[in-house]
Amino acid sequence: MRQTILFDLDDTLIHCNKYFNVVIQQFVDTMLTWFAGHRLTDEDIKHKQLEIDLAGVEIHGFKAERFPQSFIETYHFYSDFYDRTPRKEEEKWLYQLGNSVYEHSIEPYPMMDTTLQSLTDQGHELYLYTGGDATIQMRKIQEAGLHRYFGERIFVALHKTREFMETLIHTQQFERARTWMIGNSVRTDVLPAIEAGINAIHIPAQLEWKYNIVDITATPKGAFFTLPSLTEVPQVISDYSGKQAVSL
Repeated sequence: MRQTILFDLDDTLIHCNKYFNVVIQQFVDTMLTWFAGHRLTDEDIKHKQLEIDLAGVEIHGFKAERFPQSFIETYHFYSDFYDRTPRKEEEKWLYQLGNSVYEHSIEPYPMMDTTLQSLTDQGHELYLYTGGDATIQMRKIQEAGLHRYFGERIFVALHKTREFMETLIHTQQFERARTWMIGNSVRTDVLPAIEAGINAIHIPAQLEWKYNIVDITATPKGAFFTLPSLTEVPQVISDYSGKQAVSL
């Protein structure tokens, strides 16, 4: 039975968080050098940067400038705390460092192409639903060659919420019982899907961002699976949709 399948992009189809972790560690190392002698620790810096970054997501969503700005604000926080005069050249360098996370080449998850091709061959209709800056996300989509699976069925949102999910369902006229959301984020992929009454597959990321980790507070009305990898998705959907067809 033909299904409508929405995929998340970052840390579902391609790697993402590991690049952020590398840049954050570079930021921490820089801060420890600049603030040497002030008893500032690795964990102090990471905790404050995360706190500021998460607050920025709540206000600005996944705007690209939010991440480098969290470096600047963390730098200002500790400059004030330790009475160290901020320097414009240091601020500029930190902003450039934060922006560098968006410049890396994409790295697909194992079996990404095989999984998407298998679902396409099974006759399902694939959509890409990702969060972030549209220019950055479309560059990654192009580099990964994903248009051959998704065509123009690509949606980029600054805020991936239940409300945006409902808008997609209504504007695209999805049949909820035959619609799936697949992603790594419980907050932005799984929970909005369950709340909207569509099927969901959670594929936990190898390295997860704290923002994505929340409790599932809704009761699934359709299918809900947690899988270890993309490779299991085609068989799980095939088995479930087959049972749907038999029950009709």
